[in-house]
Amino acid sequence: MSAPRWDLILVGGGLANGLIAWRLRQQQPGLCVLLLESDAEPGGNHTWSFHQRDLLPGQHRWIAPLVAHRWAGYDVRFPALNRTLAGEYISVTSERFASVLSQALGDSLWSGTRVASLTPETVTLEDGQTLNAAAVIDGRGYRPSPHLITGCQAFLGQQWSLSQPHGLTRPILMDATVDQSAGYRFVYTLPLSDRQLLIEDTHYIDRATLDVDLARQQIRQYADRHGWLLDRLEREEQGNLPIALSGDARAFWRAQAGQPGSGLRVGLFHATTGYSLPQAVALADLIAAAPDLNAAALFRLIQDYALAQWRHQRFFRLLNRMLFLAGPPQGRWQVMQRFYQLNHGLIARFYAGQLTLQDRVRILAGKPPVPVGEALRAALKFSPRLRAFHDE
Repeated sequence: MSAPRWDLILVGGGLANGLIAWRLRQQQPGLCVLLLESDAEPGGNHTWSFHQRDLLPGQHRWIAPLVAHRWAGYDVRFPALNRTLAGEYISVTSERFASVLSQALGDSLWSGTRVASLTPETVTLEDGQTLNAAAVIDGRGYRPSPHLITGCQAFLGQQWSLSQPHGLTRPILMDATVDQSAGYRFVYTLPLSDRQLLIEDTHYIDRATLDVDLARQQIRQYADRHGWLLDRLEREEQGNLPIALSGDARAFWRAQAGQPGSGLRVGLFHATTGYSLPQAVALADLIAAAPDLNAAALFRLIQDYALAQWRHQRFFRLLNRMLFLAGPPQGRWQVMQRFYQLNHGLIARFYAGQLTLQDRVRILAGKPPVPVGEALRAALKFSPRLRAFHDE
């Protein structure tokens, strides 16, 4: 049998695989790595954001060329709370992502390439060509699994050019002073320049059933309410981020049948916020430092990291069940309002997925903003005692 042509093939040019390809180019430039993307450019149509504390100093240094926007602090708004929180908030745009990756990877990036099927060591293209590699990583985005129970963070975002300055100096991460009749909803706004805004209508809902036309209307109404004069729509993005409620992670990984994966494809995201960039950066570092990148070794490496992340986020899944399952949908905003009244350091550790035991006690202490009985039933809903599904 002839040796593989490629050391590693990455199928799907989204965030996770793009970071892996780029980090390997930095750390192991001698490897033959191929990134396959079905669209004209990698990265799709997205904005990925994160907090300063979400990454280590060394990770900030290597990802810096991808950063398009930085702000000192952010705001949250609720019916009984307006608060500004310190800490840098950072965004990577798909436009910057595509530009940096295309320049760095050159001929190792195949855009407009559609994949028919793959195995841990082969990729078959739609034109019938078969590519061989020591390992193949599937990074083609989230795929529902019978072994995971999730809610959904569904959003529609519009990037607008305004005819006059908007006056914002920092992002509004959550404005929940909007209508809450259909469940927890907030508007997320990023000031990209003095006359440019990204405005997202965001809903925490049970399934990906966002009414896109209504969301467009609500974005215009929100802009009118703030006196922002919308002039030209520059782009529109839509997403459905999984929010983990419960699951059987080991059964999930058995179902992968030895196929290495990355990003949302293998459940690597913050269970409550849906943010995926920090875990994608960490996985890219792990793979770039790995001594052996054959398919079996790579599968074990990714599986071990993902299972550790799953165990680490068990408390977040409990909070998600309380948010989605306790109390009436129109009252869910009260859970988030109460959370944002807590200590700033705790909030930063929450986003970074680094809660201490004391943090967890503090989050659950006091009178909950949902009925106690319903909160307890939500916390136990997916326990082994109530159904065959277990959260571990």
